[in-house]
Amino acid sequence: MRIFKFGGASVKDAESVRNVVKVLQKTGHENTLLVVSAMGKTTNAMEKVVNAYFYSREQMDEAVQEVVDYHKSILHELFEPKNHDIHHVVNRLIEEFKGFLIWNKSPKYAFVYDQVVGYGELLSTAIVSSFLKESGLQNQWIDVREMIKTNNSYRDAEVNWTQTRKLVKTKVNVHTLNITQGFLGSDENNFTTTLGREGSDYTAAILAYCLDADSVTIWKDVPGVLNADPRHFEETRKLEQISYREAIELAFYGASVIHPKTLQPLQQKEIPLYVKSFLQPEEVGTVVGKGVKIAPEMPCFIVKKHEVLLKLSSLDFSFIVEDSISAIFKLFHDYKLKVDLIQNSAISFSVCLDNTFGGLKHLLPILEEKFKVICHEDVSLYTIRHFNEEAVESILNGFDVLVEQRGKVTVQLVVK
Repeated sequence: MRIFKFGGASVKDAESVRNVVKVLQKTGHENTLLVVSAMGKTTNAMEKVVNAYFYSREQMDEAVQEVVDYHKSILHELFEPKNHDIHHVVNRLIEEFKGFLIWNKSPKYAFVYDQVVGYGELLSTAIVSSFLKESGLQNQWIDVREMIKTNNSYRDAEVNWTQTRKLVKTKVNVHTLNITQGFLGSDENNFTTTLGREGSDYTAAILAYCLDADSVTIWKDVPGVLNADPRHFEETRKLEQISYREAIELAFYGASVIHPKTLQPLQQKEIPLYVKSFLQPEEVGTVVGKGVKIAPEMPCFIVKKHEVLLKLSSLDFSFIVEDSISAIFKLFHDYKLKVDLIQNSAISFSVCLDNTFGGLKHLLPILEEKFKVICHEDVSLYTIRHFNEEAVESILNGFDVLVEQRGKVTVQLVVK
């Protein structure tokens, strides 16, 4: 059994969907499970719908129509005539999420987010599944919410592995081509949950683990795992191979090619992960496996932008000790602030945070009651694995360095 994950860029328009067929024709499609993301930037468009629902209702219809028009345009390029079954399926899915926005009574943003945003994946997989059949590739469409069960921590749900494995075994026919959604699960009340942004990679790993798959392939618009994100760095190079450990380190520091949660389940069962280009499916790409050294060995650059640097010091110059640090970390957890770097001394404590969920504004008044707080917003955190001085200098040029932290293999710089 193979797991293929196709991200939003690989199904962003009609031509891209046609290319998925070409990839499957070149690589084979038997005994394969496709995990497919929402098309293009649909998740962003769905987030606009949720924001309009909460903060500007007068703009909600326009935001919804943007989603509808985008998918209908792809439909009209791929299918004729209008009475084709897929048109009815897409219309039903659209009416479902529009209906939810009408009857919903929950005031909780995260809950509403998951119920609405998840329709991006449902629409995408319905369209791709239907087009595969049109192209002669018979397949089984599966609702991933009937397989991956989670708790009710909306927008960042935790998987119930025992329950999920039993359901996956019963739902997936390992002798055919299957297609399902990334990013989604459901809680014990069957409400939709999501696994965190970019969670489709994680979905592929969950299903691979549960099915004892032979491999996972993530199809990207890049030739493999690069030593830096080409959107932020020039002259990037492809890594031919890396170990699970190295990939986990890169993911932990924020490398965008592989989702941070993806690698643990694969490592447990030693399932190899391939990162390949959907534009050049015959090329080798990058393999992530057990006990292989990074090759070629070179500095790997990672940047996380729009971070927050907090510098806390005691009001009375007393030591910041274990009890203080423990209380601070509990607050970070409570307000959903992810810690990306820590540096402390006897009377001060610096931490670089990811404020994706917007908890900072609620946390700051609490911290200011007990500490002197200096807050730097919109900083960038650069991480260089296998660094050399030339690599460090390339980052330092033109930036004001707020924090620098070095280890044997890794250097981290918080810059403004």
